Amino acid sequence: MQLDLHYIFEEDGKFIIGYCLEVPEANGQGYTVEECRRNLEAAIELVMEDRAESGLVGLPTTARREVVALCED
Repeated sequence: MQLDLHYIFEEDGKFIIGYCLEVPEANGQGYTVEECRRNLEAAIELVMEDRAESGLVGLPTTARREVVALCED
């Protein structure tokens, strides 16, 4: 299985602003696209970690948890 994320980069004065269509809470900025991409990917990681922690709140002790890594074949 492959999960594709779509990044959008826009120029805003001297900065590049980036966001991800699938994770709208995450955004990044930088002076270059590469710097912006790194910051955006760090923001996506933080959002996903927060969602994972929030999703566990209130689960019964009998609930089963699995971690699945999606990657390109």
